[in-house]
Amino acid sequence: MLTRRVAITGLGCVSPLGLSMDASWSSLLAGRCGITPLGEEFSEDLRVFVAGTIHNYDPTLWGLDKKTARRMERFSQFAYSAAKEALADSGLASHLPELSERFGVSIGVGMGGVEFIYNASNRFHHRGPKGVSPFLIPLIIPNMASGMVSNLLQLKGPNICTTTACASGSHGIGEGYLMIKSAMADAMIAGGAESALCHVALAGFANMGALSKSQNPSKASMPYDLQRSGFVMSEGAGVVVLEELERARRRGATIYCELTGYGMTGDAYHMTHPSPHGEGAARCLKQALELSGLEPHDIDHLNAHGTGTKSGDLFEAQAVSSVFSNHTKDLMISATKGATGHLLGGSGGLEACFAALSVFHNLIPPTLPLHQQDPEIVLNVASQTRNHPVNAAMSLSLGFGGTNAALVFQKLDS
Repeated sequence: MLTRRVAITGLGCVSPLGLSMDASWSSLLAGRCGITPLGEEFSEDLRVFVAGTIHNYDPTLWGLDKKTARRMERFSQFAYSAAKEALADSGLASHLPELSERFGVSIGVGMGGVEFIYNASNRFHHRGPKGVSPFLIPLIIPNMASGMVSNLLQLKGPNICTTTACASGSHGIGEGYLMIKSAMADAMIAGGAESALCHVALAGFANMGALSKSQNPSKASMPYDLQRSGFVMSEGAGVVVLEELERARRRGATIYCELTGYGMTGDAYHMTHPSPHGEGAARCLKQALELSGLEPHDIDHLNAHGTGTKSGDLFEAQAVSSVFSNHTKDLMISATKGATGHLLGGSGGLEACFAALSVFHNLIPPTLPLHQQDPEIVLNVASQTRNHPVNAAMSLSLGFGGTNAALVFQKLDS
């Protein structure tokens, strides 16, 4: 059954660049930055000045009634909105309910309802046990993003959540891919979601020295730039609809690309730092390539993890150079967190959507704001949108705990 092929037939997102896939992709290609100033309550206390906040989001615009929306944390709302868009984009909504038992959900979430936990702890401290909401547990657990998408869309196939820090979204897609390959499902909504822009989470990242201290939103998230100083926290969701290829072809679906490879490895090195020279990430890239049947020189584009941290960007670049060798100079690199910030568990899902669109449209999105590339990072980084043939692309995600995920996207053969 592992010979089954997997197509991407739908895309959806809610991101700092826009409240839909079209809006986010158009903004990215136009070189817009979705990072905005934080309020004074953050800057004065935490010395954190910017974030990729999603403004003007109203979950009822995606068909959620107010009662249901109140019983969903923001990360679950984002996941549902992105899933609703991707399902509509795929054309599979009209195939329900006959497909529902073979249609699953795999959405990765890194942190879950961290703000709600913080607020519930304060209420418990001041009011005792009676101050804790009976909805505390179902609101905060990370798998509720997948759970609510499954419930609300009546998708009765596999229903899982990957919680692997900043690789959660990519692992979510990879696990969905394997479920279709192994015939456990015929279609999957897969990706990642996150919303953790609260004092306690920002303080945790800031105190470990991971966050950018820039007060300029357009110069805060600077992947691969010599002046990079840390990442910018963001929120949002990105999901794809995965579908067994022959089924998609039979119904005449629009197929963005084929998902042909998936890799996942562990560094076995450190809680938060990547293994030296990106050794774990390199093995991950190789594993994904091997499953896809492609060689390094077959890959035209890589949407890199590229968070804007000093050692993270450097070690990732070393991993890419070790895997792609002489082809590195021709491999077109984008680090789209320069425009979106870092969505944590949602990043892999959003960046997979961008990689799929790169293959579909033969477009390389820019890395913002690349003023002076670090001379130690010997990569072909796109500083502006480029028209370029993209027959195959990859995305790479790296997470705390030394967890890595890579995906391979390939233009569909005739």
